[in-house]
Amino acid sequence: MAFPGLYEPDRGGNVLTVIGESLIDRIQSEQRSPIADHVGGSPLNVAVGCSRLGVQTRLVTHVGKDDHGQLIFDHLADNDVEIVTGGTAPTSTATATLGPDGSASYEFSLDWDLSNASLAAWASFETSSHLHTGSIATMLMPGAHTAYTLLHDAKDMATISYDPNCRPSIIQDVGFARQQAELFVGISDIVKASDEDLQWLYPDKSIDLAMQHWLELGPALVIVTKGAHGPVALTRHFRLELPADSIVVADTVGAGDSFMAALIAALNQLDLLGPSKREDLMNLDQEQLLAVLRYAIRASGITCSRAGANPPQLGELGTVTAPA
Repeated sequence: MAFPGLYEPDRGGNVLTVIGESLIDRIQSEQRSPIADHVGGSPLNVAVGCSRLGVQTRLVTHVGKDDHGQLIFDHLADNDVEIVTGGTAPTSTATATLGPDGSASYEFSLDWDLSNASLAAWASFETSSHLHTGSIATMLMPGAHTAYTLLHDAKDMATISYDPNCRPSIIQDVGFARQQAELFVGISDIVKASDEDLQWLYPDKSIDLAMQHWLELGPALVIVTKGAHGPVALTRHFRLELPADSIVVADTVGAGDSFMAALIAALNQLDLLGPSKREDLMNLDQEQLLAVLRYAIRASGITCSRAGANPPQLGELGTVTAPA
C-alpha cells in the first residue's frame, strides 16, 4: 500500500485545519442488507465538506496502515484534503444501521491516538487561520487530551469551532462528556450542536438555557440544529431561529457535518475567520448570520436528499449571499 508519511506543511498558509477522527462507516438497513463501506467520521466529513466548498483544508487524524486506511487516504486525496496522521492502531470503524425514516444508529470499533503527530499538527496549526474539532476526538483518550492541548495553545493564532456530536454509545459517562464539552466550548469562537446533544448533556436544562450557559463560557456564536425544525442561533446580542428546507430525505448521515462545513465556509467567504476577526464575530449582525445559516441549511438539505455523507460541491451550492 502506498501510504504517505506524515505531512509537513510547505505550501504556505491554508485556511482551515480540522483535528479529529477518521473511520469507515459500514452502512446497513434494519433488514440486514449487505454492508456497504464508506469513509466517515464527523471531523473528516467536515474537512471534506469544507474542501468541496472551496476552503483549503488539512486534517489531523489517526488512520491505520490497512485496507480501510487506504480507502480514507484515497478519499481525502480525491477531495483535496491534506493529511497529518499519527498512531499505530488499525483504522476505526462504525457500523450504521438505518431505520425506515433514514435515521442512523451506530456501533463503533475505534482508536483515537495522535502519538507521533503532535509536531506536524502544530506546524499545520501555525499556517491556519481557523481550526475545527469535535465528536469522538474531543471525548476519547488519549487523543482528546492531545487535541485540547493543541487547540488551547493555538487560540491566539486562529479562530476555533467545535461540534460535540455526542456518541452516548461510546462515551457513556454523561458527567465526563459534559466536562469535556465545556472544556472545548470554553476555547471556541463558534459552537454547533444538535438538540439531541444538549438534551443528553443537560437533561435538566431547556435548549435555550443550555445554549446561554455555553455562550457564557466564551464563544461568540452558539448554534443548535433541530433536524426538520431547523437551527436556532444565539449571540450576545440576539437570537435567531429558522425553519429547515422542505426536502425528500434519503437519509440523515452526515447532515450535521455538512451544516458545520457550510457554516465554516460561509464565514470564510464573508471574511469572518482568523484571530483578527474575533471582534467582528462577537458583533455579527442579524443579516450576516441569516445569510450564513441559510447557506448551511441548504448544504445540509442537499446532503439529506442523497444517500450517505455526501456534502455538496461549491458548484451545487454556490457562494453565500452577502448582506448589503
